[in-house]
Amino acid sequence: MASPELIQKLENTIENIADFPIPGIQFKDISPIFADPALYKEVIEDLVKFSKGKVDAVCGIESRGYLFGIAIAVALDVPFILIRKKGKLPPPIISEKYDLEYGSAEIETREGQIKKGQRILIHDDLLATGGTTEAAAKLVEKQGAKVVQFSFLIGLKDLKGQEKLRKFDAEIYHTLEY
Repeated sequence: MASPELIQKLENTIENIADFPIPGIQFKDISPIFADPALYKEVIEDLVKFSKGKVDAVCGIESRGYLFGIAIAVALDVPFILIRKKGKLPPPIISEKYDLEYGSAEIETREGQIKKGQRILIHDDLLATGGTTEAAAKLVEKQGAKVVQFSFLIGLKDLKGQEKLRKFDAEIYHTLEY
């Protein structure tokens, strides 16, 4: 669990943008965190504390999952594996399709980067409905690895994404929850 001091710093830093990208949505703009290197480092330390000694690799979901995910992997001294949108990686790839509110999408990773038996942390900046993260977990499992953790900077509890991820029997962590 993040310290009350870190939570307060983040709440004072993250900007709330009303009615973006559509009316009724309260967008959480995390970009001001990157203007404060000391705060960014604190966030990484918090996320690393959750995973230290528990994972063999970190998978980050394109593209905002890379913002913290790469630094987490470096701090843990484990590989970082890209999970990308369809068509962004050269073959051979392994893919997973999933449904969105308005259609479907597909994510991919390069074959052979996730090793059978690895314990995987999947990281993204935000957990909303959980659809993309669920697809990422299925992509990991297709390759014989086990998702043991999910981490997020922000969790949106009213959208129930965490419930969708419980079937993977993995730890779930978010620094902030709204």
